[in-house]
Amino acid sequence: MDFDLLGRTARRAARRLALLDRAAKDAILLAMAAALKSDADSILAANTRDVAAAEAKGTSAALVDRLRLTPARLDDMAKGLIEIAALPDPVGRSDSSWVRPNGLRIEKVTVPVGVIAIIFEARPNVGADAAALCLKSGNAVILRGGSEAKESNAAIASCLDRAGRAHGLPEGAIQFLPGGDRALVKEMLRLDKYIDLVIPRGGDALVHFVAENSTIPVIKNAGGVCHLLVEASADLAMAESILINGKCQRPSVCNALETLLIEKSVASVAVPHLAAALRTAGVEIRGDAAWRSFDPAAKEASDADFAAEFLDLVISCSVVDDLGAAIEHINQYGSGHSEVIITNSSQAATRFRQEVDAACVYVNASTRFTDGGQFGMGAEIGISTGRLHARGPLGLQQLVTWKHLVSGNGQIR
Repeated sequence: MDFDLLGRTARRAARRLALLDRAAKDAILLAMAAALKSDADSILAANTRDVAAAEAKGTSAALVDRLRLTPARLDDMAKGLIEIAALPDPVGRSDSSWVRPNGLRIEKVTVPVGVIAIIFEARPNVGADAAALCLKSGNAVILRGGSEAKESNAAIASCLDRAGRAHGLPEGAIQFLPGGDRALVKEMLRLDKYIDLVIPRGGDALVHFVAENSTIPVIKNAGGVCHLLVEASADLAMAESILINGKCQRPSVCNALETLLIEKSVASVAVPHLAAALRTAGVEIRGDAAWRSFDPAAKEASDADFAAEFLDLVISCSVVDDLGAAIEHINQYGSGHSEVIITNSSQAATRFRQEVDAACVYVNASTRFTDGGQFGMGAEIGISTGRLHARGPLGLQQLVTWKHLVSGNGQIR
């Protein structure tokens, strides 16, 4: 593969994209959304082949669920593009302006990042979301999907590119690399001459591979080891509702719960109650010694279980001494994604918010809301668990940077 040509084409497209106004970008997005609907049969057929191949390899049910497209999920993809078109243009926004004592006027305005490479696994809808967000924010994008979704990704990329080009999308604005060869990814990760930002979205192995091999800045979208803490004052009915929603609604996604913590003072009542609810929902429980003293039927949890992103109907459980011990546990084992406390204590809620180290911290609400659409940001590329530039859902506002416009009347230094 000619990576120099790939990079040059993307850079040229990025310069043209940066000049498109909102109306032009929105027209392209709406055309893409319509194309996803009109090409639904061929996209779903391609996905059926990917799913069949994954099942034949013995892929877990949770990962197959991440891979699978349905008519409803494909319709949601199209709706996502329409929602992005309806959002304000993030480019050209004046964040602030000021005048210096020497008369210089300085204005800080938003501009596209440039060329973004997005490497993702399993979920083929990510390609459509990423392409749309990059287009709306004026960025060219290079997409590299996983080999497990190669047919789906190719069908979606072809659909989007064809519809976009017919409505003014610059050539090379959306480019797609097939999955399967990590040597190609390594080579792309050294194209810092052309690519401005890399965003990996997938498991820890993918994120670590990209971070270790990239000469381009990386925004990490690592997995979600998300905790629910039942604090001493918690409403148990609320805890049960949020626990079952967070663990069971869609266990294969990164904002699903993986660990349940209960304060010791309420464990004698809360552990049997919540353990019964989990088992009724088909969840396998792995508990530490303190948990199993109240729930002998639980499997013994290993230290690795508390660091695991199961992405399945499995949960690790622990009884902790107090709020401080719970926060320490979360900060030790959590991935910095989303954490929730169930409490009726404003003091406990405040301390949890201040001391828990995560991109999203919840009080009395499900971690399943960690999502660009649920936050009112439209679709998102992923959930950033790092600290630089962006943290939490990566939506439009996180895909622009700034330019300082300085106006004078002859000043010299």
